[in-house]
Amino acid sequence: MAVSIQTQRLHLRELSPLHDAANMLALLNDPGFIAGIGDRNVRSEAQARDYLANWHGAQYATAGFGHYAIELRETGGFIGTAGLIQRADLALPDIGYALLSAHQGRGYAEEAARAVMAHARDTLGLRALCAIVSPGNAGSVRLLEKLGLRREGDYVIAAEREPLAYYAIAF
Repeated sequence: MAVSIQTQRLHLRELSPLHDAANMLALLNDPGFIAGIGDRNVRSEAQARDYLANWHGAQYATAGFGHYAIELRETGGFIGTAGLIQRADLALPDIGYALLSAHQGRGYAEEAARAVMAHARDTLGLRALCAIVSPGNAGSVRLLEKLGLRREGDYVIAAEREPLAYYAIAF
């Protein structure tokens, strides 16, 4: 059964390689995404389709969850993604979010993340989540803390220049 989550202003749904390639291409190349999350080197709709099929599709298939497209309920317009990733080297599912720069600063990331957390707890039966973030990404750090996650240490990825901050929350 496909996931559909409604909030007051947003609709979250599973990402589709066919339907969302152009949306993901825009998001992955948004200057805010690249600065806050990193460059995924996706430069065409074909690469975006492959990215969605191979990475997000595998998450849905193996973990039963993944990232969801965030759409404005009023217009149906795509504004970003939010969801859960089960990383091989983390015990807890990792909550994350990314918005197109034009839609930041309006509370959408918080609204979407709260909906994802409620879905994780109430529908998926998860008892805890984590998040990893660049310590310099002040907006995401503030949001994680507002959501109730607390810093518990560092997360080191060999390819990264600096350790990421590791946050967690138990429900």
